[in-house]
Amino acid sequence: MPRHETQYDVVVAGGGAGGVGAALGAARAGARVALVEKYGFLGGAATNAQVLAYCGFFHQGADPVQAVAGAGEIVLDEMRRLGVACTPYHSPTTGNWIVLLDPERLKIALDRVLMAHGVDVFLHSRVAAASRTAERVESVTVAGMDGRFRLIAESFVDASGDANLALVLGQPMRLGDGEGRIQAYSMPIRVSGLAADTAIDRARMIRAIELFNTRSPHRIDRTDGGIYTRVPASSDFWWLVIDRAMPDLSSQSFTRAEQTGREMALLLVDVLRETVPGFEGAWLAQTGPQIGVRETRHPAARYEIGHGDVIRGRLREDGVARAAWPIELHSEAGRPIYEQVGGKGYYHIPLDALHARGIENLWYAGRVIGADPRAYGSIRVMGTAFASGDAAGVAAALTARTGAAPDAGPVRAVLQDLGALI
Repeated sequence: MPRHETQYDVVVAGGGAGGVGAALGAARAGARVALVEKYGFLGGAATNAQVLAYCGFFHQGADPVQAVAGAGEIVLDEMRRLGVACTPYHSPTTGNWIVLLDPERLKIALDRVLMAHGVDVFLHSRVAAASRTAERVESVTVAGMDGRFRLIAESFVDASGDANLALVLGQPMRLGDGEGRIQAYSMPIRVSGLAADTAIDRARMIRAIELFNTRSPHRIDRTDGGIYTRVPASSDFWWLVIDRAMPDLSSQSFTRAEQTGREMALLLVDVLRETVPGFEGAWLAQTGPQIGVRETRHPAARYEIGHGDVIRGRLREDGVARAAWPIELHSEAGRPIYEQVGGKGYYHIPLDALHARGIENLWYAGRVIGADPRAYGSIRVMGTAFASGDAAGVAAALTARTGAAPDAGPVRAVLQDLGALI
């Protein structure tokens, strides 16, 4: 049995970009907020899977046009105070504008902004169970380091990435694309010990991959050399080139994925040391802490953003957030497929895509919001997660205040007062 109970207006499950956005949105809308995170730090894939870039803050194009502000901008401002430039970086591989991150400073920035906004954060804790009536969530049971405890709230946000809260509530959900396909996982690696004057030659990197594939039982399928950059405020090299198919969501498959990814990373750096000038003294500094998971469960929402919404750049009166990242699908490992956002370069996320089907006081943020299998390739990135989280948090705060889920109009009004872009 839970050892104690605590009352909140809003409880957020998950401390990635969507969860932080939701907590900030709810707190700035006047709610008392708790955030539950399974790791010992916040940040989601940016810190737990070494995805050292925020994607989705800017439109694609010749110049960076901002698509996300509000809660996301609060986090960028705090990182700037910690010495991270957060200037738009134009990826030579994809043509997208991204924000390069320092994961350790990001962890501290997220701690600070949530503390400054009065959010109670529970690290090393996860939602283990939940209670509900027919159409409302009443409480969640959290498993923490000191046992189980109960958080009671008027409204809840599932920003867990894997739909953990929706899962324990028994919410219907789609796995992957609904036909057994789950987007490939990634194993970004960080390499230290490069010579100070090392210039990264893509042709040499491609040849190193070809040699790796002759030695390893596990192939690297990217043929373009992958995506790489220098880590800000260091001489380290970050490389996203290992993608592997994920056959299902079993613990056994995740275990094999982690073990295989680590073996591949170690051998790959050995090959770099042998064959690429400047890497002679290099070593594998880091994988993980876990593989980069792109897709798992999709809980039922009241609206699914469709492929057509993205490629037409659909704008709508019930929109509560912008999404500007192109569709990026990794259905086949190492062979990403891109489709551009139409219209003005962004489309609207409607409020109903954030609202759980059949549950009045449950909202979604980040990669669990309603989207069809192709649109999902656009909404899942972290910049967009901040925007959907901000909106979900405001909606949850208004739900807690009035006892009923709001329409889009009041949510839009609060978000615009708080500096969000819609």
